[in-house]
Amino acid sequence: MYRISQSMAVVALTLAGLAGFDYESHAAGDTNPTRAAEMKQMYRDLWLGHIYWVQHAVLDSATNSPAKRDNVKKEIDANTQQIASVLTPFYGETASKRFSTLLDINIGVVREYSEATVAGDTHRQDAALARLATNADDFAKFFSGISPYLKEETVRGLIAAHGAHHVLQINQYKKREYAKLDETWRMMREHIYVIADTLTAAMVKQFPDKFS
Repeated sequence: MYRISQSMAVVALTLAGLAGFDYESHAAGDTNPTRAAEMKQMYRDLWLGHIYWVQHAVLDSATNSPAKRDNVKKEIDANTQQIASVLTPFYGETASKRFSTLLDINIGVVREYSEATVAGDTHRQDAALARLATNADDFAKFFSGISPYLKEETVRGLIAAHGAHHVLQINQYKKREYAKLDETWRMMREHIYVIADTLTAAMVKQFPDKFS
């Protein structure tokens, strides 16, 4: 529980640091504001799809329908590839594949935590939480390595909070705290927009010619 609380503190600090974020003011050179805004909205939609389908994977952990789980997995895999493909024109195919691998790991660990929670296996829960922390570190190193505008600590905080939101949602499902789930979903949605906007703004600033 301490790890979860710590991650929630991270998201509060991250959101505070990004409050008032002026998207267009960060775009360098002769960037076309319309193209940058279109990119921003498109990436938001893809990341929103990510939490939507992972939420369904969480729900499916409590069901005995292999067909339904397979269908959700197909949607998740397709969404992951779409998100990763956005990076390709900017950072190349190798970086895109590395991102896809990291996001697959994140999704897999969230699923592991969900299954462990349904089973009441605290050891597997703890192992999943530790892997989420490692995944946040790996994302931080990855993005700070390909962009001078993505600080390692910023990315780590964003991904750690993202994982904590999934954990919170899973725990609420387990405890049948259904009245709290709408608030949690709103928090997840707003935070995933922060992730999408932060990554988009970094691309616009690093590659202004691609948005001219």
